Amino acid sequence: MRENDPAADASAVSAPQTALDLWAVVARLLRQFREVGADETITPSQASALARLGKGGVSTVSALASAERVRPQSMAATVEALEARGFVTRTPDPGDGRRQIIELTDSGRARVAGQRDAAATWLEHALTTLDPDELHTISSATALLERMLP
Repeated sequence: MRENDPAADASAVSAPQTALDLWAVVARLLRQFREVGADETITPSQASALARLGKGGVSTVSALASAERVRPQSMAATVEALEARGFVTRTPDPGDGRRQIIELTDSGRARVAGQRDAAATWLEHALTTLDPDELHTISSATALLERMLP
């Protein structure tokens, strides 16, 4: 914590303000991760859909739309663009012929891995700019954040 920072005084720290600050920092970190792994060949929404598929394996347009908080029509257009670039395939859902299963191709998996690697490299470099005490603080905070998660 910085000198002359009201947050440096433990009595000045509040859960509501800390929640807002943490939310803002996490949002900026996520945006930075997306930006370092991005290029002009795909849109941010396409990169986000790819990343989500990389975490979950297979999905449907409606499930992706719900997870990304966009309309199914918008996600259908995103998936179409990803399919045209060879990053995903669509196959009929054996349980419901009206739906299609969306899955990453080898090229899509490589793209997701490249995005993750670029983000991890950026973060590792950013952490090397901290002094040992700051790095220890980040490490401790990471453990606390992990403990908060269900």
